[in-house]
Amino acid sequence: DVQLQASGGGLVQAGGSLRLSCAASGLALDEYVIGWFRQAPGQQREGVSCMHISGGRTYYADSVKGRFTISGDKAKNVVYLQMTSLKPEDSAVYYCAADSSIIYTSISQSVHYDFWGQGTLVTVSS
Repeated sequence: DVQLQASGGGLVQAGGSLRLSCAASGLALDEYVIGWFRQAPGQQREGVSCMHISGGRTYYADSVKGRFTISGDKAKNVVYLQMTSLKPEDSAVYYCAADSSIIYTSISQSVHYDFWGQGTLVTVSS
């Protein structure tokens, strides 16, 4: 069974950094697209950053470009989301997701992902 375990969330002041981890089991990272999504209260889930390790392609939402970096460690089967220069509007529950058959034009759309981990809460104080 595919399982995803997100961790690394917490409380941080604006301008600070956090690194989220998504530990995957039951899949090989280079065969899947891994995405990070977030959902703030009362808002829709949005794609933050996604990557296809074997294809070398990444996606970043405009709101996080230049501040967030997605990376993967195939040996550990973990995908990271390094978040810097955090803003209060980055506060949300962050989820990682995986799917084996997403085309790049759909990479940021949560509806296309079959496997989801539990969320990890990120709170950025002003």
